[in-house]
Amino acid sequence: MAQYDIESRSVDWYSVHLFVIPVLDEAGSWPLAGSPAWRQLPDGHPAKLAAVLDGGRHWALHVDVAQEALAQASRAISAAADWAEISRDIRRRNAIYIPRRSA
Repeated sequence: MAQYDIESRSVDWYSVHLFVIPVLDEAGSWPLAGSPAWRQLPDGHPAKLAAVLDGGRHWALHVDVAQEALAQASRAISAAADWAEISRDIRRRNAIYIPRRSA
């Protein structure tokens, strides 16, 4: 099994699109990867490869959009409160020790 080093989890859909579009244009049309029509195609058929490449392109789009949504959520959380003040409050609370008495 091949081992892949992950340098970054960032995915750029447009780069994937540019890479696969020549093969997809040449194939013209293709069935959905994994569908009965796809399974009936011979392994070397251009439409079979195009379906897999299109599925990969779709997945790259899914990841790219999810990355952007997470980045936007992160910015919203960051702007939602004065995190420096919250940190100072927590440190002040932790610095105070009140011994408990047994009843």
